[in-house]
Amino acid sequence: METIEMQALPNKHHAPARLRQARRTLLDAGSVAEGLIAPALLNSWQRSRAFGLRPEGRMPGAPHASAAQLTRALEQQRELVAHARPVMEFLVKQTMDTDSMVILADAEGMLLQALGDATFLDRAQRVALRPGASWHEQWRGTNAIGTALADAAPVVVHGAEHYLERNGFLTCTAAPILDPAGRVLGALDISGEQRSVHRHTLALVRTAAGMIEQRLFEHRHGAGLRLRLHAQPEGIGSCAEGLLALSEDGWLCGANAAGLQMLGLDWTAISACRIEQLLQLDIATLADWCRRPSAAARPVRRHDGSPLWLRLEPGRSLVAVTRICAPHASSHAAPQDALARLDSGDPALRSALERARRVMDKPIALLLQGESGVGKELFVRALHASSARAKQPLVALNCAALPEALIEAELFGYRPGAYTGAAREGAPGRIREAAGGTLFLDEIGDMPLALQGRLLRVLQEHEVLPLGGGAPVAVDFRLVCATHRELAEEVAQGRFRADLYYRLNGLALQLPPLRERQDLPALIAAMLAELQPGRALAVQPELLAALRAYRWPGNLRQLHNALRTACALLDEHEQHIDWPHLPNDLARALRQASPDPRADEAPGGLREQARLSVRQTVEACEGNLSEAARRLGISRNTLYRKLREQQTGS
Repeated sequence: METIEMQALPNKHHAPARLRQARRTLLDAGSVAEGLIAPALLNSWQRSRAFGLRPEGRMPGAPHASAAQLTRALEQQRELVAHARPVMEFLVKQTMDTDSMVILADAEGMLLQALGDATFLDRAQRVALRPGASWHEQWRGTNAIGTALADAAPVVVHGAEHYLERNGFLTCTAAPILDPAGRVLGALDISGEQRSVHRHTLALVRTAAGMIEQRLFEHRHGAGLRLRLHAQPEGIGSCAEGLLALSEDGWLCGANAAGLQMLGLDWTAISACRIEQLLQLDIATLADWCRRPSAAARPVRRHDGSPLWLRLEPGRSLVAVTRICAPHASSHAAPQDALARLDSGDPALRSALERARRVMDKPIALLLQGESGVGKELFVRALHASSARAKQPLVALNCAALPEALIEAELFGYRPGAYTGAAREGAPGRIREAAGGTLFLDEIGDMPLALQGRLLRVLQEHEVLPLGGGAPVAVDFRLVCATHRELAEEVAQGRFRADLYYRLNGLALQLPPLRERQDLPALIAAMLAELQPGRALAVQPELLAALRAYRWPGNLRQLHNALRTACALLDEHEQHIDWPHLPNDLARALRQASPDPRADEAPGGLREQARLSVRQTVEACEGNLSEAARRLGISRNTLYRKLREQQTGS
């Protein structure tokens, strides 16, 4: 990862006199003579100036999250925080008694957590260097966190290199944290008194950010096929190793920066290259290694002939290894995006996915309709991740989950002191937080009528006016709404504005309830793989038939909760979920629907339903028994046995 050098080294930072001259020239003339300061510092100062910031004086209303907003942000960034926290605690031990703190920020510059020396924490509070504050360059000018995020590179900002003079007592070092697909998740920072600057801090922060990225890689791709690379066999397993993850059909689906650098690639290679394009390694060789796994490193060659060492790890699940190494796997199959991965075989859902894909990058509002629990938010997240706005924020607000008095402030934001109890720093609001990305308004049918008019104005004028007045702020976002209500009926009853309804209803998509879906076995298999990635679990066919006949009033949410309970009740050696593993209420409901669930031989009983399920699935897979076994959640050997039983009538 390239480092943006604001200074050559901490003991060679820009002289204060030169910085004062450069800043004065920038403010007066709008430019700085070449060579006076580093280009990266000049670029950041110019961005800060374009944001309307002045080095002296106070900042214009920098946003600060309320306690509730910070709690929500921590929940949304749960994966990042969980994997960063141990590394932050390690850094605190390394920097103890140095008048410094370790900070984690999200991709928008909001500080999520801060640990460090109590004496410095007190002083840092005075410049809002605390959780909930935004250190985006827009609000704080040149600073290590905001600038590292803006340039997507590690950076040191020392003393008067900060654009705002009030931050000149700080020396800050930050590095961005990237996910295995190359998206910026946030930044890790060490900030302290400028007199405590140390030349090794940059290396320490970069290494720590790499540790977090490695933990994220293992978490996301631990169940799949992984390649560990290094120029020496002893380097595999170290913090300098390269990491690659392969999808089920052989495409590169994840990596770390070291792995890409070893192959001469950048992040655009994710989902665009197959294993044959990465190394002098074909599928047949990879399949052989999968069948004979070894902890020893193997020699491989890059396409220029230079050597590397590789260790292959099938992961906690052999399913992906079986598929990637299958002889019939197409070498030309396109990588799947998040929308495609939602398609598990149900025609109604597939139709909704295809229609959404056609409009996902066009200025057409989407309205998702369907019962509670059918997966509307899951659909929106997949749509956002597959769109051109994927690297921008996805902001979700449930209009039914907030008291009516708080929805307006939460959605539109407010100026400092706009109302009694408002945060002193004000808040930008969910609409402004979604700038450039996607705004998802769930249960839009529960929005109060008065606020419907304000939302309509935002959609028409593309700008939002916070509570408390001030200048309107221009916004650009993709709008997706969802509801379980019939909005046309709500309009007829006068509970929903007709003009807003027609504005929201660019394309209405109906998501099917679980009882109408034809892909229950595939859904169950996918959920089990998510809940228990280290175990090849399946549902007994007789129970599966009962589950397929059930009405599922709670839809996907109910199914997921039932499977989570079943997994918890499984003994360590058990591989099949059966009746004793079900929650009591679900087992009782299934038995009420089928009074004798063990009456296997009764006409229309569960054994006959299971046989019908097997026949229908094999037919749907056009005789592909491997795919049929996957959809049914059973092994191929079990499927062969059941087919033989049907042929013999036993």
